[in-house]
Amino acid sequence: MTDARQANPADGHPWAGHARGSSGYRRIILALFAAGVATFSQLYSVQGVLPELARDLEITSAQAALAVSSATLGLATAVIGWSAVADRIGRLRTMVIAVVAAVVLGLLVPAAPGYEVLLVLRFVEGLALGGIPAVALAYLSEEVSALYAAVAAGTYISGTSLGGLAGRLVAGPLSEFVGWRLGTLVVGLLAACAAAVFIVSAPKPRRFDPVPRSAPGAQTLWGKLAVSLRSAPLLALYAQGFLLMGGFVAVFNYLGFRLEAPPFLIPASLSSLVFAVYLSGTWSSRKSGTLVARRGRLPVLLGSIGVMACGLAVTLVPWLPAIVAGMLLFTAGFFGAHAVASGWIPQLGNGGRAQAASLYNLAYYGGSSLFGWAVGLAFVPFGWPGTVLFVGVLMLVAATLAARLLRHVEA
Repeated sequence: MTDARQANPADGHPWAGHARGSSGYRRIILALFAAGVATFSQLYSVQGVLPELARDLEITSAQAALAVSSATLGLATAVIGWSAVADRIGRLRTMVIAVVAAVVLGLLVPAAPGYEVLLVLRFVEGLALGGIPAVALAYLSEEVSALYAAVAAGTYISGTSLGGLAGRLVAGPLSEFVGWRLGTLVVGLLAACAAAVFIVSAPKPRRFDPVPRSAPGAQTLWGKLAVSLRSAPLLALYAQGFLLMGGFVAVFNYLGFRLEAPPFLIPASLSSLVFAVYLSGTWSSRKSGTLVARRGRLPVLLGSIGVMACGLAVTLVPWLPAIVAGMLLFTAGFFGAHAVASGWIPQLGNGGRAQAASLYNLAYYGGSSLFGWAVGLAFVPFGWPGTVLFVGVLMLVAATLAARLLRHVEA
């Protein structure tokens, strides 16, 4: 079998990765798309049932939001550890172990007997789920031709958006009629199907060999992390994940509570349909890869943040069609920005791609955990305007850091 380090008999050059249109390229895109669906349908299914969960367990909206934050905190805690595992046993094997463990734990969540046990199960589920985002983009960047890396990364991100949509849209409507437990159980079964597609479709890695801990000259995990943390451009990209994802999750956490309250009084079976705006993120994450090839990464990143801000401002209008339109823009902008930032990380993290990507995910889900709860401190006393102001400040800081620290960087 041709190895990545051997000459290609056709042109005398080393194998440069799966080219767009090849069988290997199609398989890796399908596999990572399915992995994104399996991961994010489980991670955010609870978000679609928060009002019902709060009523059932007799807790506040901010306490209910911790059911989301506990899973994202677990994921953030685990991503660096998963990246180290991937360096030892391989990218694909690591992701297979992670997705199987996550599916098993996800099927246990609906059986949680109380609030505290629910939080513990969600945290452990997040620990398992961390193995996919921690490794997926490093695996992709190593196995796909560099010419198509941005487009391929956008496709993976579109899978994560579709997974998040599926989890919310399935669990939300079901929760009103059969309870949040059965709703999340159905999502767990759908995630198991997507995980099976990933395992069957993913091609065997050809450009990476696991490095034994004792290998001469092997850089330590902490050494690789230190390299990434000394890079100002990488720190700016980590800030994008921390601030933008934090604001994004917070908006969706509290939107359901807003729509169920006066003047809207929309039941959960209908308010959860607002999550269909995720389809705009599925489109924008792929479109961003095309725009990067023409315009460059930084202009697309800043433009995406601008679209987010415009959409969030529109949601202040107390009219349901305006809220839906604003959320369409907000979601499209977020996933465009996330696709650019996350796809940029492996290109700059040559000292340790998996570790650089893991630090991004640590920031990304750390922001989700922190701000997904903290914005509730503004929502409870000040309502939706307080939420918009809080999230607007997060976006402004993210855009300022990107403009200052990434303007001379292009990859």
